[in-house]
Parts: sequence; C-alpha cells; structure tokens
Amino acid sequence: MHCQRRRPLRSDMRVQDNSALTIVGTAVALMLAAGTAAPAKSHTALEASDASVTAAPVAPRYLLMGTNGRSVTSEDFRGRFQLIAFGFVSCPDVCPTTLLEMSQVLAALDKRAQYLQPIFITIDPQRDTAQVLGAYTQAFDARILGLTGPLNLVRRAADNFKVQFAKVQEPGANPNVYTMDHTAGMFLLGPDGVLVAKFGYGAPVAEITERIQYWLNLTGK
Repeated sequence: MHCQRRRPLRSDMRVQDNSALTIVGTAVALMLAAGTAAPAKSHTALEASDASVTAAPVAPRYLLMGTNGRSVTSEDFRGRFQLIAFGFVSCPDVCPTTLLEMSQVLAALDKRAQYLQPIFITIDPQRDTAQVLGAYTQAFDARILGLTGPLNLVRRAADNFKVQFAKVQEPGANPNVYTMDHTAGMFLLGPDGVLVAKFGYGAPVAEITERIQYWLNLTGK
C-alpha cells in the first residue's frame, strides 16, 4: 500500500509500515552490508550532545515486558549503562538504521560492551508482539533487549523520555494497516539510571562510541 506523505511530529521523522517478516529479512541484509551505517535521511530528532540533557531534562523510568514475558524496569540495570531507542518493527528505514548503529556500537566497545545494556522499546504494541519483537532485535544483535507492554505503560515510558509517537491511519483502512510518527534517536543512561547523553538520529557510530567510552572511563568501567 502506498502511504501518502504527512507532516512529521515537530522535527521528528515519520516512519512507515511494512510486514514484520519483510523487515526482519531487511535487518539481516543490513547486518551483512558494509561497515558503518549510513542514515537513509538526514533528519535529527534529538540533539547529539550531552549539553542537550540540561536543556530538556527527562525522568527515564519505565515498567515494561521483555520478549520472554517477564517484567523489566529501569531499575533492573543499576550499575550498567543503558542505550535506549524507541521505534517499531514495521519501520522501513529509521529504526533499522538505529538498531544497526546500536549493534555496531556494541561491536566497537568489544569487551566493554558488558557494561552497556542496549534496549529497543516498541511504540506499536498492537502489532509488535513479544515473538515479533524478539525476532526483530535478534536479527541485529542478540544482546539488544526488546521491550513492549500495554499501550498505557508504553505511553508512560515514552512520556518519561519526552518521546512523542502517534498512529497515522488512512480513513477506512484495516485496523492493522497504519504507520507511526515518533521521535528518533538514542538515549544513554548512566549506572545510576540518570540520563547522561542524547544521540540524534544518524549520529556517527564513532561519535556515539566515543561518548560512551568517555562515560565508561569516568565511572571506572
């Protein structure tokens, strides 16, 4: 189905719908592609600097469900850093690019990746079941934890991070045929669960890795 272009939320990027199986296949293909992820477009939804944290403070808390059906909270990773992105499985370019970058950051950190928990929170729990979400994140890196849950809890988590998302659906369309507007980018939480950095969509892997290395050094990791 052809999706008509719509105005995105603020400066955030609109992402579109595709079948989950097709996207998982695309994810595998992306992982086999050459070295550094190149963003499909040059949109930047979040400021790619630690200084932006003070400009837009957030309360990065969540209570969601892992793909194994167990509850997961932001408190479960105290003592480790968390690299978090919001998105959805049917996203054609922004989310695959973000997760590819996340997997490349893990590879670049090498042994120090043990101090970082990568997380992908779906903003489309209607379609992104635990099974679908698990297959999607595994296609990029087995260490990436997919989180979902009831819409109200997903909304609360997004609000805590000041992430916006909304369903976009054509009038009269099938209930499962829609796309999602959402804020793109990644958040880095410190070992105490406090936000320490934001990375805009398409921020270079080397830049993200450098900032994480900086914070790892500060905390003696």
